[in-house]
Amino acid sequence: MLDAVRPADAVLVTEPPPALARELAARDIGTIALDALAERIAAPAGDRRPRALEPCSPQPESAAYILFTSGTTGDPKGVPVPHRALEHFTDWLLSTHRFRRGAETFLNQAPLSFDLSVLDLYGALLTGGTSFTLRRDETADPRSLFRRLDGAPVSVWVSTPSFARLCLAEPRFAQPMLPALQRFLFCGETLPQAVASEILARFPRAELWNLYGPTETTVAVTAVRITAALVASGRPLPVGRAAPGMDVWIADPDDPARRLPVGASGEIVIAGPQVASGYLRPAAASTSDDEQRPFFALPDGRRAYRTGDLGSFDPADGLLYCAGRLDRQIKLHGYRIELDEIEAHLRRTPGVADAAVVTIDRDGRPDHLVAIVVGASGGSTVIPASGRGLTVHVRASLAERLPDYALPRIVRRVPALPLTANGKLDRVALRELAA
Repeated sequence: MLDAVRPADAVLVTEPPPALARELAARDIGTIALDALAERIAAPAGDRRPRALEPCSPQPESAAYILFTSGTTGDPKGVPVPHRALEHFTDWLLSTHRFRRGAETFLNQAPLSFDLSVLDLYGALLTGGTSFTLRRDETADPRSLFRRLDGAPVSVWVSTPSFARLCLAEPRFAQPMLPALQRFLFCGETLPQAVASEILARFPRAELWNLYGPTETTVAVTAVRITAALVASGRPLPVGRAAPGMDVWIADPDDPARRLPVGASGEIVIAGPQVASGYLRPAAASTSDDEQRPFFALPDGRRAYRTGDLGSFDPADGLLYCAGRLDRQIKLHGYRIELDEIEAHLRRTPGVADAAVVTIDRDGRPDHLVAIVVGASGGSTVIPASGRGLTVHVRASLAERLPDYALPRIVRRVPALPLTANGKLDRVALRELAA
């Protein structure tokens, strides 16, 4: 990994063990021992020692940060995001939202290992704003969470839709609880209609924005403000239009450079300055071309990235719609099924607030579907707590919109869907619930 770090890129703030210290010195990578740094900060102003190293001047292709993502394979891959990609993203972010200088407070829900945190961290840094950070123990305990949020000065809410959905389970989660809130920025997952509808109703003074983009293309490359009219259309919500300078198209999955006509469904492909150069190639092991496959070069020399997401452009308004992962298509008893589509219909089932679908395999292939649902609080329809009555209710509702082969065989009810540390839906934990 050290081979990815050049002397001009960074200074390592650490107390390295002797072997690592020798390696760093051999590569001319400077270090500042934490103890020495603390002493210098604590020393009287006239007594401070001069800086050991001058500030570096990063180049456009120098790594601004490295984040690890599982991508489509499940194997962790390091994505070195260059300064030119980060700069392009933040320029677009600031020009789109016109944040108030020195007056914004950004919610930090995502851990720093998740690229959603780049949005709120750099949003705060570049506007002279404040970061309002939630600890992991607070997000895991609703009482602590809402005690912390009550009256908080947060003006820009940055989170996954799943985290917002968790908050909406609390009836007090509304404008009076967060009177300073002016803007929701959602990214990292599909934004369900029900979540958007509730947010708009509870926070009438706040804008709601939906953003889209994988880690490999630097946080987000498309955005759209979600209005009541878009929600009322009854369609899945769009992810917006591309940032200036970014090129987004729908491609034939067998030929990512071939653009499909507007209205056709295919794989979302992205090119432009926010696309990373590839995955980290550790010094100890070579990264095969197959592992770099999502990245490819266009004839004009630009780097492009295959997202693995299914999408289409609406001919009427030119907005991009993302229909979920291509790899969430399954073949069940000879029928091709989109799991994301079933989940969307489940969320429209009376009495259901949230839902997810899990496949149960037998002999190495999908055998049947299990739906995991969360009951809605209040309302005129109350779903059974468990058992056959729950399954019959949900299947009967789905049967009005889905064919028999797409209906879950079993339905289980839970208090809340499990989330990962990043605030995304935890599909590993879901499989355990479905077993």
